[in-house]
Amino acid sequence: MTDYSLNRNADLLLVQTHRSAGYWSGVMLNLRRNKVAMFAACLLLTLLLMAILAPWIMPADPYKSSIIHRLKPIGTENYLLGTDELGRDMLSRLILGARLSLFMGITPVIIAFAIGGTIGVIAGYAGGRINAVFMRLTDVLYAFPSVLLAIALSGTLGAGTGNALLSLTVVFIPQIIRVAESVTTQMRTQEFVDAARTSGASPVRIVFSQVLNNVLGPIFVFSTSLISVSMILASGLSFLGLGVKPPEPEWGSCSIPCARPFTPSQ
Repeated sequence: MTDYSLNRNADLLLVQTHRSAGYWSGVMLNLRRNKVAMFAACLLLTLLLMAILAPWIMPADPYKSSIIHRLKPIGTENYLLGTDELGRDMLSRLILGARLSLFMGITPVIIAFAIGGTIGVIAGYAGGRINAVFMRLTDVLYAFPSVLLAIALSGTLGAGTGNALLSLTVVFIPQIIRVAESVTTQMRTQEFVDAARTSGASPVRIVFSQVLNNVLGPIFVFSTSLISVSMILASGLSFLGLGVKPPEPEWGSCSIPCARPFTPSQ
């Protein structure tokens, strides 16, 4: 009997392994067929590798300033992308800035995914007054444009990496709440959820065993689409002086010297 159980478990494991391998093979096949997706994947991989290998591929010290070499144009010898007003190598600052830009893009989305997803699932499954309270509060935040809300919060809290992360998180939480609440409300009326409820399962058990498996996908996909938005907003805050403080390299702060020639002086 023991040998039979072991063999059966081994067969089940083998089947699951083949299914997993078949799934990823299909993903790679579809990726190779879609040239746009393949280009995007290569671009993302290059960006990640650049952020990871930044200390080893930077041509110069991104923090080292030199008044002699300040404001060098693009293509200058030893300065492929020129230098800023303090003589720092722009290429090195952009390469190292990829780390902080990715951090500012991913971290707020992860926090908002955890908080907003939890609130949205609770509101969607509970319904009634609980849903009304959560969603009306969400509508208050959702009524403000994302850029305006991020600038207002960062301006109130003050410049800094932590305050910028908090501002971006607050911006994304109501967006994720609405998506999570919508898909959970649809899932709550499904027959398998009614069957679990009829069998006497508690609401907590139903949510974890039946609902989450079906709502995490749409919430996750929507959340990943916010990463690029978060990077753009974070760069915008740094450009306005409300995000990452100098001398830390971040793509928004690195673009400030480039914009000054186009900014009218007082």
